Amino acid sequence: MTLGVAIGGLGAIGKVVARHLDRGIDGLALAAVSARDGARAKATMAGFTRPAPVVPLARLGEAADIVVECAPAALLRELAEPALGRGRLVMVLSCGALLDNFDLVDLARRHGGRIFVPSGALLGLDAVAAAAEGGISGVHMVTRKPPRGLLGAPYLEENAIDISELSEPKRVFAGTAREAASGFPANVNVAAALALAGIGPDRTTIEIWADPMVTRNIHRIEVEAEAARFSLQIENVPSAENPRTGRLTALSVIAALKKLTSPLAIGT
Repeated sequence: MTLGVAIGGLGAIGKVVARHLDRGIDGLALAAVSARDGARAKATMAGFTRPAPVVPLARLGEAADIVVECAPAALLRELAEPALGRGRLVMVLSCGALLDNFDLVDLARRHGGRIFVPSGALLGLDAVAAAAEGGISGVHMVTRKPPRGLLGAPYLEENAIDISELSEPKRVFAGTAREAASGFPANVNVAAALALAGIGPDRTTIEIWADPMVTRNIHRIEVEAEAARFSLQIENVPSAENPRTGRLTALSVIAALKKLTSPLAIGT
């Protein structure tokens, strides 16, 4: 059986996922796409081997079994609500926005749908989820990004924090994962994913640094749990199209999609 996959958003992540599906993934087929610029999306599809129709965001769930959200965080509900109401599986990348729309989980439960959050740009979520089953006392994450990857974040603008001419690292935020997700909606979905895998958005603590000395998006997490104490660090190469996200995020989505239909699945 082949499952249809619809993609909401054809930016740095969605376009890569769509191209991989078009090349062929066993058990999966690109069924539909949606994008802010419909004409541009149709032009992109014209270059595919098997072009998918371009449909409104709210209709993706009508066309596919799985809907992958690669859109701006503000559009999460417009995509997810109708799809979950149809009992679809919705893969969410804007999991920071999910914290403010958690009733979508109840909607999924009522209609037999499912919300799936891939690892994205953060390694070790399977270890965090496993540790949470035995009890976790603390989770802390430090994120370092080149300043251009943080420009335009609401928290920086609201607090008049200027990072345009930095010559040394500057800590621009310290607080909870919930606060980080709200203040940096396009930057730290990893913080929300970490919180959801572990001890929740109000107990997970986050530091964000604008660092002109780095060229990669660096995330380091420290976990203190009953079953283990562990530290993990990943240095992600920013996407050329959107420096706010890493190249690994799209690849994580592809790996997660493959895992849904593969006869062999590795990892928690």
